[in-house]
Amino acid sequence: MLSRKEERTISKKESPSRTRNYATIVYPESAPENWREILADLHIPVLISPLHDKDVTPDGEIKKAHYHVIIMYGGVKTTAQAEAIIKKIGGVGVVPINHLPAYARYLIHLDDPDKAQYDVHDVTALSGADYDAITYIPADDLSCIVDMLQFINVNQISSFSVFADICALEHKEWLRVLALKKTSYFFYSTLNQRHGLNHLFLTRRIYNYDVKCN
Repeated sequence: MLSRKEERTISKKESPSRTRNYATIVYPESAPENWREILADLHIPVLISPLHDKDVTPDGEIKKAHYHVIIMYGGVKTTAQAEAIIKKIGGVGVVPINHLPAYARYLIHLDDPDKAQYDVHDVTALSGADYDAITYIPADDLSCIVDMLQFINVNQISSFSVFADICALEHKEWLRVLALKKTSYFFYSTLNQRHGLNHLFLTRRIYNYDVKCN
């Protein structure tokens, strides 16, 4: 007769592996027209990549256009349970995800510069899925800050409020860094200093002009 500990060990070995997050591939021509609505009606957080229509094989041939889909359950599910839903949208493959942030970043090849790059704004998030929160790493902030400083210098911006408006209207990814991270004071100080230098430069120009006129 087996002990309870031995029974639990055998049960774990025999039970199918389970996880919370699964991925699949959807080909537009073989999926139902309303496959996105089917996912939305499940009320399960889902991420859908932009249409991957520029991917190439190792031989240089264009791959068939497809979407990568991540389904994030609230609790662990078996592969069979995940497959039941994936079949409804015509998904190909049921892939347990080992590391959600890494797979989510792959939706636009964020860490694969040698592959076709896709726009983060074309990622579809359903039922409360937060792509930015899932894929965030500190190095992304540093890259954004460099882009923001270059933009400020090129466009000679010296007002924090003007720059904040530009971020809100044209660069939502910058606004997140500016408003939600500990960078607001850094940019406020930078722009304040720039404003002071511009004011000093303008004062000197006016002074030199007055001296020449007199």
